[in-house]
Amino acid sequence: MASLSSSNRSVLLYAAPNSNANMLWFGRFHAGDPLIAFSAKGRKIAAVSLLEVTRAQRESVFDEVLNLQVLLEEVRSAQANAGVAEVVALLAKRNGVRSFVVPPDFPAGLYQQLRELGVRVSIGKVPFFPERVIKTEEEIACLRAGNRASAAGFSAVEKILAASEIADGKVLFEGKVLTAERLRRAVEIACLEAGALNVTGIITAPGDQAVDCHCEGTGPIGANQLIVVDIFPRVSASGYFGDMTRTYLKGKASPNQRKIVRTVREAQKLAFSLIKPGARGCDVHKAILEFFDKAGYATGLNKENGFQEGFFHGLGHGVGLDVHEEPSLSARGVEPLEAGMVVTVEPGLYYIGRGACRIEDVVRVTETGCQLISRHPYRWEFA
Repeated sequence: MASLSSSNRSVLLYAAPNSNANMLWFGRFHAGDPLIAFSAKGRKIAAVSLLEVTRAQRESVFDEVLNLQVLLEEVRSAQANAGVAEVVALLAKRNGVRSFVVPPDFPAGLYQQLRELGVRVSIGKVPFFPERVIKTEEEIACLRAGNRASAAGFSAVEKILAASEIADGKVLFEGKVLTAERLRRAVEIACLEAGALNVTGIITAPGDQAVDCHCEGTGPIGANQLIVVDIFPRVSASGYFGDMTRTYLKGKASPNQRKIVRTVREAQKLAFSLIKPGARGCDVHKAILEFFDKAGYATGLNKENGFQEGFFHGLGHGVGLDVHEEPSLSARGVEPLEAGMVVTVEPGLYYIGRGACRIEDVVRVTETGCQLISRHPYRWEFA
């Protein structure tokens, strides 16, 4: 695949900004329908539907906004069934573009059509825009807003747990059995009121359900169970995500549960101390694996129940206009961290019969270490 520096290559995108982070970053324009966007000689140019032309001219960072309908009419005057590919070929010719670099998720059909029309197209690497990995101060502010929405969700959960009662081993809220679905609904409402929308599933998983670490959680919340709550809302105004996790328990924790929670929190603090420019994500991840192993929490397949147990996921990932983006704090994170990168830090332990604990925050890599850009208390046990 071709290497890409967006400053010296003509890039081409065709996607809906609201569902494609590269397009949203490139044009800073929200829209639900696909549009054509490309660079030529240092300028950003877009062809959008008639409905969006005026708004794109007013709100986007494109240097030139064209009417896609007019362009389609032009190419169809020569070929009745012409479409987006022919428009791109026309725009390439008019703007002196000899070749385009497209992202790996570029539509395969359009890629083939362009090549058949003689447009030179090569596929770029991930990250397609390397500039996205280093966050600006404006982006940091957007990420803080996303994490404030996450924190609002945790506050809603804590309010419910504090007001709940225990009867016959079940947690009751407002006279009804408290369920994972009820907690999730409270989180959705709190995030929405904070200006963010959960576009993918919130996790409110009790007990052994949370050992399957992306299980959203269903059914009753049991007394004295660990409950993993993972909230990753997208701020409606900016498109940037928050991503935080806390673990809770309603009732009285056992010594084993307290040790698990304490060990996960200590692992997170250790990771904070290791994250700095020049450190590799894979090395930070390995250090946490070794920390858990020395603490008596082995990672591996439980042959009796078939579950992976211990700490079996990555320590963290980049977050921005995608909830999961570069860089990676995992075995594949071989490139050194740089100041300005933003990553989650989310160690966890997972064991059938004991439950699970995960604690997650977001940090920015600074010149000397890292700085939290998410904030919420770590209180987890509600009697």
